[in-house]
Amino acid sequence: MSVATTFLGMLLLAVAGPAAAPPVNVVLLMTDDMGWRDLGCQGNDRLTTPALDRLARQGVRFTDAYSASPVCSPTRGAIITGQAPARLRITQHGKDGPVFWPKDRPVQPPAAEHVLPLETITLADRLKAAGYATGFFGKWHLSGDRDSKDPAAGGPAFWPEHQGFDVNVGGCGLGGPPTYFDPYRIPAIRLRKEGEYLTDRLAAETVSFITAHRHEPMFVCLWTYNPHYPFEAPEELVARYRGKEGPGLKNPVYGAQIEATDRAIGTVLEAIDRLGLAARTLVLFTSDNGGWEGATDNRPLRSGKGDLYEGGIRVPLIIRWPQVVAPARPVAPGAVDHTPVISMDLAATILDAAQAPLGPGESLDGTSLRPLLEGKKLDRAPLFFHYPHYAWHRSNRPGGAIRSGRYKLIRRYDDASVEMYDLADDVGETKNLAAEKPELAAKLDEQLGRWLQETSALMPTPRESQTPDDQ
Repeated sequence: MSVATTFLGMLLLAVAGPAAAPPVNVVLLMTDDMGWRDLGCQGNDRLTTPALDRLARQGVRFTDAYSASPVCSPTRGAIITGQAPARLRITQHGKDGPVFWPKDRPVQPPAAEHVLPLETITLADRLKAAGYATGFFGKWHLSGDRDSKDPAAGGPAFWPEHQGFDVNVGGCGLGGPPTYFDPYRIPAIRLRKEGEYLTDRLAAETVSFITAHRHEPMFVCLWTYNPHYPFEAPEELVARYRGKEGPGLKNPVYGAQIEATDRAIGTVLEAIDRLGLAARTLVLFTSDNGGWEGATDNRPLRSGKGDLYEGGIRVPLIIRWPQVVAPARPVAPGAVDHTPVISMDLAATILDAAQAPLGPGESLDGTSLRPLLEGKKLDRAPLFFHYPHYAWHRSNRPGGAIRSGRYKLIRRYDDASVEMYDLADDVGETKNLAAEKPELAAKLDEQLGRWLQETSALMPTPRESQTPDDQ
């Protein structure tokens, strides 16, 4: 039976609906540093992504999706908790320090958290309490220093298996793998076959978990290390991209990493279909931040990872939910949605799908996307961003941002200046409208300020008030 036939059958089953629908499985796929245009369905004809392109045809593709942060750890914390990075105080990719700071910095970044506290309630905690089997495969990067003996600095005690997951393969304090080929030197994964590619291994482990738990509800996270540095991929894939560099492809190895990632995700999706689970499985795919400009071509977006311009925070997002998105429903497979959405919305959507209510006094910083998937409008507040740090490349400026409708405002924390762009007409953020529309800019800046206060966001301080440190 073909994949197309299998998926058509699953859609018909979803439309008809069983008398008593079983709990929804949730598979959350997230790549690392994948740019907004690094998919064929996003308009890149130099990269090969058949599995994800097919997923887009089977679900809904969001054009204006945002990561909670322009760097990885804050977004990971936001997705797994539903809380904004500012509220979590996890606002930097790992532990901040002089290695990130320009010597002539005008402001001193705040001392951000880099370990997700064990008392934090994660999606895995909530779904496990609701009877779900929970499995994590890939990059975690929310557990601080992996070799530290200081509990405050993190370590194995903060790995996924201590944050609500029954199984953890690969999740530790590493931001990137020492190598993508076995032996990986990743402490949270056992060696299996020398030379095996990490992304293939993680996909195989994910399939094993799904197969073993196919008769019970599951929450599965496959958070690939790819296409993060180091740039390594199977040679047979790299060869396909040599000599094809141009708009949309800077580096043949990066192109191969994208294809390898798509191949691994395809393996997982095919297993879901083969096991007859697709009709009751919610699949979400996204990236933890925008692409790094040194590796990928983010055009037409401006800048990249580590920056509050669109290239740093706009990411791919595809959602396949056959019980909601189906041919006989208001939103049919293959739909494209232009509503601005953000990482925390994924947590809210997952809890909505699993019918896992929050406890008394609990709240999320995201909104369930179910209304959009049902063809309704989403009543939601503007999107906010807070990155009070210098990225490792030191070419950004600490700041915050707000996206409200078609407009986006960025406030720079080093001098309180603002930039405002009309993203409907200027997605490349080439024309600063703050001086032309001062009233709107002032309104958005005020809204951003109120949000920063409401979340108790940690802010930079003037450099003069700090002890000189030019390390």
